[in-house]
Amino acid sequence: MFERFTKDARAVVEGAVGYSERAGAEAVDEEHMLLALLDREGSRGSFALASLGATGQRDSVEEALAETRRRGGLSRAETEALSGLGIDVSEIVSRVEEAHGVGALEAGKRGGAGRRSGRRPFAQGAKETLTQSLRLALARQERHIGDEHLLMALTVRPGVLAEVLADHGVTYETVTRVLYGDGEAKAG
Repeated sequence: MFERFTKDARAVVEGAVGYSERAGAEAVDEEHMLLALLDREGSRGSFALASLGATGQRDSVEEALAETRRRGGLSRAETEALSGLGIDVSEIVSRVEEAHGVGALEAGKRGGAGRRSGRRPFAQGAKETLTQSLRLALARQERHIGDEHLLMALTVRPGVLAEVLADHGVTYETVTRVLYGDGEAKAG
């Protein structure tokens, strides 16, 4: 599949690996891919993000992702569903952090031991995002996978990233409208 990736898509994947390493994560996940997308300039994906105002909201995106990590990766919808069952996630997070320190529920961090050298694995969600980007490119009858396909894949996969992106005006519909749509400015 990687032979179909454009230089921009490859740069996003490489950037995601870098974010994973700097965060001390055990694997590359979708959040790392989003952060690498937000770093891009001069690509179709960066054009879409800039057109939708997301690049100017990077701090807000990062804060939303940090809050989600603090909740153990639960989306707002999952938190609300638990609340409907009488489970106060904020209270649980507070108690766990009181006992074990801030960030105790964050998943994907490695322990104190060093990581062996070699390729950094991709988490299941990141693998599914890459697969979804291929499906989206094929559905549009495009021969290559660009960073715009990675962005679109992040918006269609249910979960935290799609929720955070939607909160910042980035949905599958808005991205496709900017890139392909209705007589508005299009990325070249």
